[in-house]
Amino acid sequence: MVLNGLTESTLAEVCTLVTDGTHDTPKRVTSGFPLIKAKEITGGRIDFESCDQISEEEHIEVIARSKPEFGDTLFAHIGASLGEAAFVNTTREFSIKNIALFKPNPAIINARYLYYLVISPAFQSLAKGTKTGSAQPFLGLSQLRSHRIEYHRDLATQRSIGAILSAYDDLMENGQKRIKILEAMARTLYREWFIRENFPSNKRDNSFRKSTFGDLFVLVKEPFAEKLHNDRPLLDLSRMPQHSLAPELTGKASELTTSRILFEPGDTLFGAIRCYLHKVVAVHFRGVTNTSVLVLRPKKECFRSLAAIIASDKETIRWADTHSTGTKMPVINWGVFQTMPAPLPSDVLAERFESIAGPMLEQIGILSTQIQNLRHTRDLLLPRLLSGQVN
Repeated sequence: MVLNGLTESTLAEVCTLVTDGTHDTPKRVTSGFPLIKAKEITGGRIDFESCDQISEEEHIEVIARSKPEFGDTLFAHIGASLGEAAFVNTTREFSIKNIALFKPNPAIINARYLYYLVISPAFQSLAKGTKTGSAQPFLGLSQLRSHRIEYHRDLATQRSIGAILSAYDDLMENGQKRIKILEAMARTLYREWFIRENFPSNKRDNSFRKSTFGDLFVLVKEPFAEKLHNDRPLLDLSRMPQHSLAPELTGKASELTTSRILFEPGDTLFGAIRCYLHKVVAVHFRGVTNTSVLVLRPKKECFRSLAAIIASDKETIRWADTHSTGTKMPVINWGVFQTMPAPLPSDVLAERFESIAGPMLEQIGILSTQIQNLRHTRDLLLPRLLSGQVN
């Protein structure tokens, strides 16, 4: 069927393969091949840094069923991440678990164009409207294969649309790389000064003492008021990124109806539930979050960057995870968390650190805002290009 230059087919008809990864749990190893699960797909990217590794033997067994290759699209079709998708933009070998894999037929559909179809509102409504299961939402392969999609039949048009949209993604990726570099620089500075005690000079005011986390932060629980704060962006636990101080996605305050609290620029948000997920964000705007997030405010302005870096340090995450309570949903209690050992610098040393690390965190905030604006523009343009409203 052809309409306004668009044609309609099933997903299976435009792909050479629609399958999914293993549903087993391969044994983890310290060094091997990445095993990507749904939680490692966020914001269109694949997180290879925090994923599990499996042996070559198990990797070969898994890819016999579903081998991700450059140009494929990954789609989370099980669990809380259902609907998340990523374009495979690497030749690196890896395995997938509980993730659907779409291999485009190059004679019918452009690879990047297919990815943008998958993240489009039309395709995403499939995930929300036809999923089954309550405790564990699920979208079966038969549902995916038979799902009808509308697309431009002309490959040159597909390539042009893919190039326009991927230009936004490339800019976002460059921004994210710069954020990682800035974070690494700030963390290196912290470790050099406060772990190795290698200061830029030997002046006596370069001093700090062993203290506790609670001497750097105060826990804030400012209540949300509908009439006063409804226009503030929402950055709840589900939207906080892993292993990054930079917020990427925000929602509307109205998307939460209970347990809403406020945060201010300069605060650090710490995901208190399942700390091992490493959700810690240094916020540069006013917003709303939920009470499963600790809103931590530095006790002094000169502590701002240092406190955020300590809160997101891997040793802090390990300590918080070890001292969390509960089995299914372990939580770190502030009364316990504030006792964690932490360095407490003199004001002079803290100000020196802030003068170097502060601009790094400010630049991270600027880049984060730019990425959010780029994503917003791309998402506005995407359905119009795919539907033929914009040539």
